[in-house]
Amino acid sequence: MLLETNPHAGLSNKSGTGGASGSDDDALLVASSRAGELDAFEQLVNKHQKRMLNIAYRLTGDYDEACEVVQDVFVSAYKHIGTFRGESKFTTWLTAIAANLSKNRLKQMKSRRSHVAFSLDDPIRTEEGQMTMDPPSKEPSVLDQLVKRDVRTQVQECIKKLDPAFREVLVLRDMQELSYEEIGTMLKMREGTVKSRLFRARDLVRNCLKSVMGDL
Repeated sequence: MLLETNPHAGLSNKSGTGGASGSDDDALLVASSRAGELDAFEQLVNKHQKRMLNIAYRLTGDYDEACEVVQDVFVSAYKHIGTFRGESKFTTWLTAIAANLSKNRLKQMKSRRSHVAFSLDDPIRTEEGQMTMDPPSKEPSVLDQLVKRDVRTQVQECIKKLDPAFREVLVLRDMQELSYEEIGTMLKMREGTVKSRLFRARDLVRNCLKSVMGDL
């Protein structure tokens, strides 16, 4: 089982999996995986690893740690694929594993006091100078790119400052676009609690952005 570890891949605000037809494909692949077909499970890995990496990165704030989490997610999914009964979408089940393992990894990171966080758009330093993670687009002006990049960087920094309980709700709802019901089931909380935490998380991020960037 090989996971993609290219730092250019998978770090977007959302990553869809193809709607109803994607769910049907997942059902077939899950059934084959439960029957012991490794190729089917590898297809599930290839299909969903970018989304899991996005979730893990947003929740941990560290790319290398997120890659480790994603490895653990699919190892866990492979071991427990027989327990997946299809009562929810496979992506929902997989996301719950990713969120739980990300929270555990975040606790470990805090206890080690050695985690170095960076945003999606922080430059990578090389011997020759700096290289951005994504090549600049030819369409917007350089100034526009810098402004947008700075906003995205500050948003990620503000998200990282959130308490994990608020951060996970914000990531799952606003970035992964899961429903309140899905999030409530995943996190074992009432929908009202999900909504109140989301409201609080959005408010905290908004205030954080205002404190560093002023009114946007």
